[in-house]
Amino acid sequence: MQKSSRRRFLKASAAAGSVLAAGNISANAFPGGNDLVRVGVVGCGGRGSGAVEQNLRADSNCKLVAVGDAFRDRAEGLVTRLRNHRDADIRGKTDVAAERIFVGLDAYQRVIENCDLVILATPPGFRPMHIEAAVRARKHLFTEKPVAVDAPGVRTVLTAFETANTNNLCVVAGTQRRYQTSYIETMRRIHDGALGTITSGQVFWNQGQLWHRTREEGMTDVTWQLRNWLYFTWLSGDHICEQHIHNLDVANWALNAHPVKAMGTAGRQVRTGPEFGNIFDHFATDYEYPNGAHVLSMCRQIPGCANSVSESFAGTRGAWTSNGYRITGERPWAFARATDNQPYQEEHNALYRAIRAGNRVNDLRTVAESTLTAIMGRMTGYTGKEVTWDQALASRETLMPANLTWDTPLPTPPVAVPGRTELT
Repeated sequence: MQKSSRRRFLKASAAAGSVLAAGNISANAFPGGNDLVRVGVVGCGGRGSGAVEQNLRADSNCKLVAVGDAFRDRAEGLVTRLRNHRDADIRGKTDVAAERIFVGLDAYQRVIENCDLVILATPPGFRPMHIEAAVRARKHLFTEKPVAVDAPGVRTVLTAFETANTNNLCVVAGTQRRYQTSYIETMRRIHDGALGTITSGQVFWNQGQLWHRTREEGMTDVTWQLRNWLYFTWLSGDHICEQHIHNLDVANWALNAHPVKAMGTAGRQVRTGPEFGNIFDHFATDYEYPNGAHVLSMCRQIPGCANSVSESFAGTRGAWTSNGYRITGERPWAFARATDNQPYQEEHNALYRAIRAGNRVNDLRTVAESTLTAIMGRMTGYTGKEVTWDQALASRETLMPANLTWDTPLPTPPVAVPGRTELT
């Protein structure tokens, strides 16, 4: 089912891929040399700031030359912080002239024009558009996760995956567990049969409440929602998509597949005020995989509850848990914690290694499939209906507002009601 659905999608998107491939910017692959890599970042908040620092540390001959954000204070604030950074190497690699600080909803276009490698760290709702533009311009790419908030966005990213391969572009995604030594060593053993056939799993991201922004007088709908983006499904995809994707990505990785269907329950019980937009505060989803294995997914952002950010899987020969990275059963093993790496840094190191060697790394398909896995959980949670992979991939629901401007009227969307909200 997984292979047939992917074949159907790729056949349908072939024409779109050929259009993307017609971009007119040279594909600077930098193989076998040490040419300067000009870096640009779109999205200058906390994750964008961290990603820029890690990127600049990952290569000896790169410079940040352009930044873009919807808000001027974010864009200029990032440049100021980097110019005054305690690390002299970061300061020396910050070369952003005033004319290369771009502000507004179209800032991403100007950043892409001015660099060789793009870092995308905006709210996820914008990510399909930004990924498509970067790939069309034939730029290497680091993109944060998730890469979409709805199925049309996922389809755009899957098309960009094919086009990036055609143009020999390197793309790394911020699903950093795939670059973490403890997970890599675990998956090598799981795929080598240490657990036998996986029959079940549990993936959790249960924690307390996150930050939120109160609406200030004079803010337009768009300004406030962008400042408070976690709490609007069109921007974040809900926390099952924006945060829990990490654990769901581990499930897909362990089972070497995506789920074929999902059934779940979810709700909005504690975070009910207007400052929390229209997202839920808890989800519990049963995912069924092609081999018949069931994985329980649970995520919650409610204070005063038991917390767990973890994954575990059981099979016919053993079991594994991320709490200590231990395998029990016929082939017991435990990862030596002292040998773990820094995955947030390693994902940028891997990106530059591939660029410099002229090799190809392209995470867009795996992160797109993990994004759609999370969207399936949201769809079943919002509607109360069972959702198949093919239904989710073909969904017509588009969350991104059309022709968005700062003055677009954008009332808070209604909160979904399971059993009443329709599956589209």
